[in-house]
Amino acid sequence: MLPLPQFRQLIPGLTLSIGITLLALLAERLQQQVLGWVMFDGLVIAIMAGIAVHSLFGLATRFRAGVHFAAKTVLEVAIVLLGGTISAGAVLQIGPMVVAAIMLVVVLALALSYGIGRALGLDARLATLVACGNSICGNSAIMATAPVIKAPADDVAAAIAFTAALGVLVVLLLPLGFTLLGVSEWQYGVIAGLSVYAVPQVLAATVPVGVMSTQIGTLVKLIRVLMLGPVVLALGLMQKNRSHSTLPLATLLPWFILGFLAMMGARSTGVLPDAILPTLHRASATLTLISMAALGLSVDLRSVIASGGRVLAAGALSIVALILLATVTALILA
Repeated sequence: MLPLPQFRQLIPGLTLSIGITLLALLAERLQQQVLGWVMFDGLVIAIMAGIAVHSLFGLATRFRAGVHFAAKTVLEVAIVLLGGTISAGAVLQIGPMVVAAIMLVVVLALALSYGIGRALGLDARLATLVACGNSICGNSAIMATAPVIKAPADDVAAAIAFTAALGVLVVLLLPLGFTLLGVSEWQYGVIAGLSVYAVPQVLAATVPVGVMSTQIGTLVKLIRVLMLGPVVLALGLMQKNRSHSTLPLATLLPWFILGFLAMMGARSTGVLPDAILPTLHRASATLTLISMAALGLSVDLRSVIASGGRVLAAGALSIVALILLATVTALILA
């Protein structure tokens, strides 16, 4: 528990972050009512709204402690809760051959995406963020990786903003590939699960195709999410080797990754019942939105614009490479 004086310091920044989150949710709901679907989800809106508020009005000192807490600790709690929605049993149902193929694709995609980013002039940390977001699970991977590699907030915001925008394009365009590629529903599910960023986006990309695609796509995506822990640990070890110093265990294996795995274990053993899953989903999504609003509030728009073109190009080329890898994998596994 935080001492009362420290908690009071958090209130202004937390309140501002929650206010922006509510506006983002309202904007998302209006899109659904007016358009019949959501073009920009609440997460992207929350980030951009936070950046706009900071850019137009600045961020007074009294808001900073709460904004920092929301951008870091609140998101870490959201990642822990996400673990409770994943069952190891459901993942294992897909078969060891497919699991091995997914792991290989993630590793290859990480290497390709990082190489593309560096070739386009991104520094090592920003290229790593784009690679992790593209190859594993979008925003959650970017946020989990950032503290381990000591990425600045501007880099994190740039990676999230542009990869999120690309994620929307993939969701819209990928279903067209089902007809163009002439693949089966099972193969399409594998492609979607390997290439779409977020679990809800996998559903959006597969539901129009069929039930089998949705089931396979979701399982494949969950296995990609499970790669987050090993990748963060590997990055921590690489950071240690580069610095030639001893990093604390909390840096090598952050508490929220341990919490994620513990919650997944609780879900897999039945400690967490099915009835609690909707609550965990909502809580994790809401906390993530609050943290994204706070992240936006901590960003200097000029830094994001300066790296925007390169980040967008790196993300676009990386997602094309990932879709090609996913398609080849699906054809081989069939």
